[in-house]
This record gives sequence, structure tokens and C-alpha cells, in this order.
Amino acid sequence: MYSRTTQFDQANSMHSTVGPAETRTLLENVRWETYVDLADSRRGSVPRMTYFEGMLELMNPSRQHENIGCLIGRMVETYTEVQGIEIQSVASTTFKRQEIKKGFEADESDYVQHAEQIRVKEEVDLKIDPPPDLVIEVEITTSAIPKMVLFAAMGVPEVWRHDGEQLTMHLLSGGKYESIEESSTLPGYTIAMVEAILDKRFEIGETALIRSFRESLSLR
Repeated sequence: MYSRTTQFDQANSMHSTVGPAETRTLLENVRWETYVDLADSRRGSVPRMTYFEGMLELMNPSRQHENIGCLIGRMVETYTEVQGIEIQSVASTTFKRQEIKKGFEADESDYVQHAEQIRVKEEVDLKIDPPPDLVIEVEITTSAIPKMVLFAAMGVPEVWRHDGEQLTMHLLSGGKYESIEESSTLPGYTIAMVEAILDKRFEIGETALIRSFRESLSLR
């Protein structure tokens, strides 16, 4: 659920609509400089901010949202450890590009193919550095911002999205995303593998889930 505010200067009248899963607030006619100031002055990564050509969405994730995102992130860490794939996790780092007036903060994001390039850097600068090779986005309630258009414009090679019920994977090709069943960034990592673990998250604990996932990888 989200509420809409058309003039940022009237922020004192801003209010949010709280749903069972997430809270989203949409501000319109927000200057780029204002977005940057808000992102830079905020403590932590909440609310998560997405900026798209004058629209600024503020999202406060629920426990369900965070749990799904963290579990998928832990599975990526486990998979890459078992497979011996080096990654650089950048989690919910703010990525922004002034020249196209777009910015985002994913639930999880990782450099894989470009891990060594990013490893030696304290901060990422998209003027000279690539975007994350993999972005993981949990979106239980619908965003007012066209996220896939945003990710494509920023050149994110692969995006995984979870809507609270199922996972989809998307590969950038010719400026648009195509649906895939197996990750291109992490070969051998499939939607089915993720869903088999997430389907059990109400039955057993998180440590047991990750242990089960690790054991399943050793049997492949």
C-alpha cells in the first residue's frame, strides 16, 4: 500500500497508508538534490528510497519482507561459498545516477563477475563503476515506480523478484528483461532451489533451512 504526495514542500502534510506487508509513501516533483540530501543524511537504510525522474518512493519493509530477502541473501552466500564463487555483497547500498535521474536501494545486491574490481573500493561510484551484477528485490505490495525500467536504465544485468509467494528471475537482454529459470550470474542456481527452501520457512528455523540447503548442494 502507498500514499501519494504531489508537492515535496508540503511534506508536513505527508501521511502513509499502512498495509499488512509494507508501507510505501510516494512523493512527486522531488528535485534530485533533495533526494540526494535525504539519502545521505538518513541513518541506516530505512526507509528504503527509490528515485525515478522526480518521483521518490519511501518504503518501510515488514518482517515478512525482510525475512524473505535475508533468506535469499543467505542462500546466495551459501551457494557461492560451496561453489567457490567470489562475490562482493553490497546489500542495500544506495546506487544513483544523476545524469538519468534514477536511484535505488535493493533488498540484497551482489557483485559477482565484477567482484574483484569492487573489492578494493570503499565506495562504489557509478560514474566509473558498474552496477551490481545481481539485484534481489522483494515487493509484496506494488511499487508506484516502474522498477524494471529503472534497473534496465541503470544497466543491472540480472534481477530476482519475490512477491511474497514466488520468485522470478530476469536477465537483461537488448535493454529489456527476459524471464529465466536458472541464474546467468550464478550458473546452476535455479528458481526451484530457492522456492524449495522458502516453502519450509514456517516449518523449521532459519539455521536449519540454510543447513538443509547446504546439504542439498553437496548432493548435486
